[in-house]
Amino acid sequence: MEFIRNKEQTKQSLLDAVDSLVEESGYEALGINAVAAKAGVSKMLIYRYFGSLEGLIAAYIQQYDYWINFNGTLPSGREGLGLFIKEMFHRQITFLRENYTLRRLYRWELSHENSLVEKLRQRREEKGVWLVEAVSRLSGHPRKEVAAVASVMTAAISYLVLLEENCLVYNGISIQEEAGWKQIEEGIDLMVDLWINRK
Repeated sequence: MEFIRNKEQTKQSLLDAVDSLVEESGYEALGINAVAAKAGVSKMLIYRYFGSLEGLIAAYIQQYDYWINFNGTLPSGREGLGLFIKEMFHRQITFLRENYTLRRLYRWELSHENSLVEKLRQRREEKGVWLVEAVSRLSGHPRKEVAAVASVMTAAISYLVLLEENCLVYNGISIQEEAGWKQIEEGIDLMVDLWINRK
């Protein structure tokens, strides 16, 4: 039992070290030796628990990814569904904007193709399909329609959050200011209302 607890503590220490290094010096600071030193453990434990540095990065993304870990409680019927969807997208914005390391590692994910990245995307896909099917059932809108709307909304949010650091304005909206994000959230609410209430 003690071994299991120590193992989990060590794994979390390594994940925390990734977070600290990226926060301090950017993704470029990540390396087996640097992470192990930051966590105060042997670098062999990275290989033992995660297989590689890429495995550790993938584990960080999996632990903190908004959609993989989404556990919002669905409404029991159509009433309240619009509010549920709006809040879900608002939380996606807040979650991504508050986690600098996750944004950096999403860029890593976008530039890599391997089995670790494939597993991350598969887990997101499973949660996305589950949500699409649930919203389709509750809203009465076809699954294909729900999937298209959800894909556009989630992708737009991800893109704008990743763009924020390097872009002052997008379509006249100041995406480095809270007022700009408030405007985007109001736009999301409008689109959700128009869609959910469409006959």
